[in-house]
Amino acid sequence: MNDTEIKQNGVAATFKSQDTEEWLDVVFTRPIGYLWARFFQRLGVHPNTVTVLSMILGAAAGVMFYFDASTTQGFWLNVCGVLLLMWANFYDSADGQLARMTGQQTPLGRILDGASSDVWFIPIYFFISLRLYPCVMPFCESQTWGLWSFVLSAFAGLGAHTYECQLADYYRNIHLYFLKGKAGSEFDHYAEQKAKFDAMPFRGHEIEKIFQWFYVNYTHTQELATPQFQRLWRILKERYGDDIPQDFRERFRQQSLPLMKWANILTFNTRAVALYAACLCNEPWAYPVFELTVLLVIYLHMRYQHERFCRQFIQELNHEG
Repeated sequence: MNDTEIKQNGVAATFKSQDTEEWLDVVFTRPIGYLWARFFQRLGVHPNTVTVLSMILGAAAGVMFYFDASTTQGFWLNVCGVLLLMWANFYDSADGQLARMTGQQTPLGRILDGASSDVWFIPIYFFISLRLYPCVMPFCESQTWGLWSFVLSAFAGLGAHTYECQLADYYRNIHLYFLKGKAGSEFDHYAEQKAKFDAMPFRGHEIEKIFQWFYVNYTHTQELATPQFQRLWRILKERYGDDIPQDFRERFRQQSLPLMKWANILTFNTRAVALYAACLCNEPWAYPVFELTVLLVIYLHMRYQHERFCRQFIQELNHEG
């Protein structure tokens, strides 16, 4: 992306695609992230540095959600948490925009960007658990949360949040691949990432090797969750190689497009609004419960629909072949 394109199209030139952008991001997050990206561009800051800054801000936000919002001081500390997490999200938007504006997109940047949400939400779940620990459970006045607060957060964070975000990210990058090709997506494959990890020397690449290990497992989990798509992908690669017909790409996009709204819900904005409301209303237990109910149902529906139309494409291709 050159400066002329950026000047002509502004923030719109930094979008991945109109198909995959969420409304709130288009009208709020992306414009502010774009201003930060332009600021960092003038300073010559690398996009990976911006990603690390977003991690620090997000982790700091988690600490703020520890405090009891029923007190004046605690309420305003929670507000600080909201503002810090919003700031982290602006930087999370800015790093990708900056990378596309400057052509500084790197494999490590992709890995760091995927890890940033975990760096935000691990301390958020931890400090919510600490906050709940001495509190009385809702609808059960004789029982405090105790260790059950950590059990709830573990199920919500490790059992729901992680898989929801991974699959939403995967489906969006699959969609971008069929829409714009490999150059316009971050559609990665476990086998390729594993080979890259195995070939990477540890000495002199310690940090990159550690992050690559996590990314290998990230892609492996995504592929395990999508068996029908993996079958479809193998058939397409065997039949067409890298030259998938445009007609098929467009038909795949039409099936995938309605699911992008669910993928967007499972990424950040809806989750963040639920977190803010739960903590500011001093009912922090409501956030992990929201993860385990509403967002989990959306995840299961999205996965079912994606696997269903992949299965239909497999049957169609097998019939043609």
